[in-house]
Amino acid sequence: MKRQLTRISILQSSKIITALYAILGLVYSLIGVPMILLGGDELRIIGVIYLIMPVFMAIFGFIGFVIFAALYNLMAGVLGGIEYEVTEVSALPEL
Repeated sequence: MKRQLTRISILQSSKIITALYAILGLVYSLIGVPMILLGGDELRIIGVIYLIMPVFMAIFGFIGFVIFAALYNLMAGVLGGIEYEVTEVSALPEL
């Protein structure tokens, strides 16, 4: 059975993307903390930048996905949405 994604909810999808980018940005924080604690002055400045990266990644991720979703919705109205196939499967047997 073929289905088509014709619209993306801009605000709800952007909230999810924002949360995912913030979580991904925590990796940068894990890198930044040792730089702040163990580094010299220059390394501490870079560490602070790494520490605040989750905030920047979340903000730019939100803005970027709002633009993407709006453009997708416009283009899907003209060209049609992304098509995908769905196959129904029976439930897996319980162990």
